[in-house]
Amino acid sequence: MSAHPTAATGALEVFPDREYLVHALAEHLLALAERTLAEGGADRPFRIALSGGSTPQALYALMAAPDYARRFPWARTQFFMVDDRFVPHSHADSNGGMLQRLLFDHVPVPTSNIFLMPDSGASTEAARRYEATLRRITGLNTLPTTADTTTPPLLDVCLLGMGTDGHTASLFPGQDVLSNHTDWVASCTPATAPHTRLTLTYPAIAASRHVIFLVAGADKQVMLARVRAQDTSLPATAISGLCDVTWYMDQAAMPPTA
Repeated sequence: MSAHPTAATGALEVFPDREYLVHALAEHLLALAERTLAEGGADRPFRIALSGGSTPQALYALMAAPDYARRFPWARTQFFMVDDRFVPHSHADSNGGMLQRLLFDHVPVPTSNIFLMPDSGASTEAARRYEATLRRITGLNTLPTTADTTTPPLLDVCLLGMGTDGHTASLFPGQDVLSNHTDWVASCTPATAPHTRLTLTYPAIAASRHVIFLVAGADKQVMLARVRAQDTSLPATAISGLCDVTWYMDQAAMPPTA
């Protein structure tokens, strides 16, 4: 593993291949969970929002394996979603369904600690319902900012990916949702991807203590180089967090100039 200095877009943690990458990130998430719970007291849960995608699926399969599952504090962790396609959870394209099959069905996490995005009704109303869930579970009426040192974070960890077009969560280039700085959750219908989606907005992601990008593969090199160069046309460039933004990646995704 090699670490690179922090830039405006966050530190790079680079690993030889995907296997090393997902193992390192799994251990990092465990350490963050243990630290959060130790600092927060008996009543403070660890809150994490998870993303879809092929590389995270390898992470979730690893977390569900017995050796890891026996060490993770499932009973004290609340699981949320970064985004999802607005399809039934039984649909093959549902991130919520994927998380249930790969992770939640195999670990001792209480069902009351799992908060999947709604998959029925009107998408705009579903977004409002999920925001209401976030408000109710966290007890927050307003989102904390980096200048606010007293309000707890919305999320302890927000796990993101990045597409080859520079999108992250369901924040795609050119979409109206990119300018939504009021709602915590919004619906959107990307022109370049199937399905209407629900997604955390920029402000909700920024209200996370730790934001972690998980990126793998040589097909991400070009976009990652542009994000590192602060290309403001790419949604991933605008991501921020309360404490830090970190890129966990394999060597194949590493731009030569990063």
